[in-house]
Amino acid sequence: MSFRQMFLKIVSFKMVFILFIFYACNSQDHNEPEKKKEMLIFCGITMIKPILEIAEIIEADEDIDIVITKGGSGNLMKSMLYSKTGDLYLPGSDKYYQMLDNDHPGVILEKVLVGYNKAAMMVQKGNPLGITGDLNELTQKEFAVVIGNPGSGSIGKETQSILEKKGIYDTVLKNSMKLTTDSKDLVKLLINKEADIVINWYAVSRWDENKDYMDAIEINPEFAKEKKLVLGLLKYSQNKETARKFMALASSKKGQAIFKKHGFHFD
Repeated sequence: MSFRQMFLKIVSFKMVFILFIFYACNSQDHNEPEKKKEMLIFCGITMIKPILEIAEIIEADEDIDIVITKGGSGNLMKSMLYSKTGDLYLPGSDKYYQMLDNDHPGVILEKVLVGYNKAAMMVQKGNPLGITGDLNELTQKEFAVVIGNPGSGSIGKETQSILEKKGIYDTVLKNSMKLTTDSKDLVKLLINKEADIVINWYAVSRWDENKDYMDAIEINPEFAKEKKLVLGLLKYSQNKETARKFMALASSKKGQAIFKKHGFHFD
């Protein structure tokens, strides 16, 4: 047995002995310690970095654990509505709030603006195929094209909107190798060199773990406009006071700086 193992065993034994004495001296109180409160955030996968950073600040100030469920914004919305749980919701596009207002009025109690998202065409680092950013290149068979699924994630919904404005959505759909769930899968395809062109949220191309694998090419603003990132308070929330503190920080100058650092522009 190593010294470290022996030390750990001694510490463990001492801890057990101390706990035994403590409970023996407090035999009238057999209740377990009260579990720390938890706050649940449904977060579109592209915004996970700034939300994690803000969550660390709130957890340090409040006696609460923050649990973040990440994924495609559409899938998160379905899960949230089905489970009737959660404190905050941050989709990749405010279009999801329009859907909620139309089909589930009252689910969102309050909203704050935290930043902006914008879609871009993304290609292999260095753009070896000389792709120009013309949306019609997505219809060309010589390129391996992948786009997001509009039913599961915000980037898929935004891609559909962009290509429908251009009048080429059905053609691009036929030319695509497949539809992916969310921005994370689109990133993976470029990193693994399985795609030549994807449309994804600009922010992910600036992250340290991604920027050496891809270049972003701006899409004509006529078709791809900046999208508001809006954080919403859910009616299901059991921690409304803390949730509002989170919203206040996320929408403050400090919060805006955090979002901008991770590639989400703020006017």
